[in-house]
Amino acid sequence: MFKNIVLVGLISCVLLSIKSQQAGVLPELEISANHRFFQADGKPFFWMGDTGWLLFSKLNREDAEKYLEIRRKQGFNVIQVMVLHSLSETDFYGDSALNNRNITNPKIADANSPNNYWNNIDWVLKKAEEKGIYIALVPVWGSVVKSAHINQNQAKTYATFLTNRYKSYSNVIWMNGGDIPGSDSIKVWNTIGNTIHAIDPNHLITFHPRGRTESSIWFHNEPWLSFNSIQSGHRNYSQDTSKNDLHYGEDNWRYVQTDYNKIPIKPTLDAEPSYEKIPYGLHDITLPRWTDADVRRYGYWSVFAGACGYTYGNNDVMQMHNPKDKGSAYGSKDYWYKSINDPGAQQMIYLEKLMLSRPYFERVPAQSLIATNQGEKYNRLIATRGKGYAFIYTYTGRSMDINTGQLPGKKIKASWYNPRNGVVTAIGIYNKQKIAKFNPPGKPANGNDWVLILDAI
Repeated sequence: MFKNIVLVGLISCVLLSIKSQQAGVLPELEISANHRFFQADGKPFFWMGDTGWLLFSKLNREDAEKYLEIRRKQGFNVIQVMVLHSLSETDFYGDSALNNRNITNPKIADANSPNNYWNNIDWVLKKAEEKGIYIALVPVWGSVVKSAHINQNQAKTYATFLTNRYKSYSNVIWMNGGDIPGSDSIKVWNTIGNTIHAIDPNHLITFHPRGRTESSIWFHNEPWLSFNSIQSGHRNYSQDTSKNDLHYGEDNWRYVQTDYNKIPIKPTLDAEPSYEKIPYGLHDITLPRWTDADVRRYGYWSVFAGACGYTYGNNDVMQMHNPKDKGSAYGSKDYWYKSINDPGAQQMIYLEKLMLSRPYFERVPAQSLIATNQGEKYNRLIATRGKGYAFIYTYTGRSMDINTGQLPGKKIKASWYNPRNGVVTAIGIYNKQKIAKFNPPGKPANGNDWVLILDAI
C-alpha cells in the first residue's frame, strides 16, 4: 500500500510539473477549414491587433508589461512589433541587437544575462505568452533591407537565426516585410519567407506591405504565405493620388473584397489602417487627425467585407512616444501611456465581441441583403451574415432598406448595436419583407455609426 501511495504521489508531482510548464503555452493558431478565418484549439480566433511597433526598442521591462497588460484588458490578442527597425538598433537599456551593424552577426549573450537585446525580446515574448497575447514579429523593416542592400544570403542567415530562436514560442506569428512593396527586394522577401517556413512550418506567416497595397499582389501564391495582410494606409480620399496605387481611397473594404475573391482562398485582414490621432496623410501635421470614429469605420467595414480580424493603431502608442524622446514622428503630442486609453482603443473590444456573438465560421459577406442604395464613401453600407443572422453597418447613421426575406425562419428579430459601447437595443420582431426600412438612432452624421442585427426566429 505504501508503494501505491508513493506512486500516486509521484504521478501527481509529474502532472503538476507538466501543468506548471504549460501554464503560459498558447494554442497553435491555424487556418479554419474554409480557409477564411483563424482558429485555436478548433475555436474561433478573431485577430484583434495593435501596432506596438517599437515595443522591443523603446520600453523597459516594467513598461512593456504595463503596455501588454492594458492591451490584454482592452481585448487585444495580437501585437505587431518590429524586431529590427535599424541596423543600429538598441533597446531601452542601450544593448545593441547586432555586432558592427551586421545583420548576419546578432549580438547574443548567455540566457541569464539581463543586458542583451535578444534576451529582452525573449522576456517580452514570454510575458505576452503569460497574458494570452500573440506577437507578430517583423524580422527586419523594409527600409532597412532597401537602404542597406541586404542580399539573399544575408537574409537567409539572419532569418535562420531568428526562426531557430523563436520557433518554440507558442505565441509567435511571422510578419515578413515592413511597409514596403513586395516588388522592392522581392527575392529577399521570398528568401526570408521560405527560410522561416522551412524551419518553422507550424507558425503562421504573412507580409506587411506598403500603404495602399496588399500582400496578395506579390505573394498570394507563395507556399510560405499563410494569410494576406493589407495596409490601407493613412490617406483620405482626396490624397489617394499616387500613380501606382490601387486608388481605393478610404474604402478599405475594397482591399478585402479583392483578396476574398482570390484563389487559392486565404484569410485576409487590414494590418495597418489609419491610426487614431495621426494626421491625414501622415506628414503634414497641420491637417486634421483620424479619430476613434474613423478607426471604428475601418474595422467594421473590413471585417464585414470578409476579413478575419483587424489591427488598430494609435500615433503615440505605435512609436511609444515618451518624455525621453528628443522629438516625435507624425506630430505625436501625447505620451504612449496616456494615449493607450484613447477612445478608439477601448472600443475595439466591441467589434470582437459582436463577431464572436454568433456562429463564426459560417459568416460571409452579404451585400445582397441591402435592397436599395448600398451607398458610396462614408454612406456605404456593409453587410455580413451567417445562416440565421445578419449584421449591417452604417458609419453615418443613415436609413437602410434591407431584404430580410433572405434569412430563414418566419420572422426577424431586429436590434441596434452601438459600436461605441457595445450596448444592444431591441427594435422589435417583424414579418420578413423584401424591403424593410430601418432608421438608426440619432441624426445622420459621420461617426453616428450603428450595426443593425437581424436574427431569424
